[in-house]
Amino acid sequence: CKVWDGDTGQLLDTLKGHQDEVLDVVFNSTGSRIATASADGTAKVYDIERGRCVATLVGHESEISKVQFSPTGCQVLTAASDHTCRIWDSITGQCLQVLEGHTDEVFSCAYNYEGDIIITGSKDNTCRIWKDNYFNDPI
Repeated sequence: CKVWDGDTGQLLDTLKGHQDEVLDVVFNSTGSRIATASADGTAKVYDIERGRCVATLVGHESEISKVQFSPTGCQVLTAASDHTCRIWDSITGQCLQVLEGHTDEVFSCAYNYEGDIIITGSKDNTCRIWKDNYFNDPI
């Protein structure tokens, strides 16, 4: 994963750590951290100023296609080919919850602006909406 200066086009840093291709990358709301999703089945959180990985998110059984920070940046959401979406603590890297229910690969996930609703999209031709209260069941 390479970090470029948008004004000058100059390469600022190369963030290493994945063992396979990086499929998605996103900044947190302050621009101080980046989260990456990889075909190696892991996601990573990088501190931009330090240029180092601060958390590796391990638990999916297959490639992760999408990564998203919560509006507060405290959590990271990942969507994967193992039919699940996971919620992670962005500081500790601990998996907080697994959202299950899709019957095929989950390609997309997003928080709403308030961070109390999650939407997931899957190859099973469905989108699921998960409401807070531990996001137990889709609505």
